[in-house]
Amino acid sequence: MASAAGRVPEWRTVTLGRQQLRVARWPGDARATPLLFFNGIGASLELLSPLAQALPGTPIIAFDIPGVGLSPARWLPYRLWNMARLAGRLLDHLGIGRVDVLGVSWGGTLAQQFVLQNPRRCRRLVLAATAQGAWMVPGRLKVLRHFISPRRHNDAAHRECIAGEIYGGRARTDPQLMNSLHDCIKPTSRYGYLLQQLAVAGWCSVPWLPLLRQPTLILAGNDDPVVPLINARLMHKLIRRAHLHVFDDGHLFILSQPEATASVLQQFLRAGTAHG
Repeated sequence: MASAAGRVPEWRTVTLGRQQLRVARWPGDARATPLLFFNGIGASLELLSPLAQALPGTPIIAFDIPGVGLSPARWLPYRLWNMARLAGRLLDHLGIGRVDVLGVSWGGTLAQQFVLQNPRRCRRLVLAATAQGAWMVPGRLKVLRHFISPRRHNDAAHRECIAGEIYGGRARTDPQLMNSLHDCIKPTSRYGYLLQQLAVAGWCSVPWLPLLRQPTLILAGNDDPVVPLINARLMHKLIRRAHLHVFDDGHLFILSQPEATASVLQQFLRAGTAHG
């Protein structure tokens, strides 16, 4: 795994109306299109570090979702369209126009919503370990029950105990994987976690995925207990200009194989429409 000390992000707090956001920017090639990153449920910006180290030339922008990390929670529930609009306002504030968009797991649903609302602002779309919402093929109940609460973020011993069962792939076979990510996984609040759950309740992208025009890269693991591979194959069929890449891994391939993930990402982002 790449060292988290190799590439240092620029941290700042941005105030948009009544909402404060903790924002991280990893500088890169000024000629490259910035990559806007949306994280998984309950995951703070630190969890992006391994992938950011493996993408040294790519400018990256990311923020803690309200209620996660160091971004204060909202008092009232929100929907994905609220967060997509907030992300657009953040880009305006930072003076950034067109971006590539990468969403992981929960963040993949937000990435889809962002592109729907901002079709001209998104150049290319990357969906990793994610699905199409309410019409997805779900994982097993004994796995999904662990995602009802944020305990796996807050209790390291519990996380290491259940990692293989809920994340699959290398988390099953490498007992040191979760320990190596200890500094990247930060505690999250129950309320912030609940807000993220409510944001996707009943949400579904199936009706409008065929309308997307962006070249899209779908990344998935062949042993993902949370988001079974069939969901990636369904999205691949629905999105017209989609390319599917499957890792021999589970739900955490971005963390367990950051260099391999970065290699596939760079080929896609640099190849333009060749993947379409």
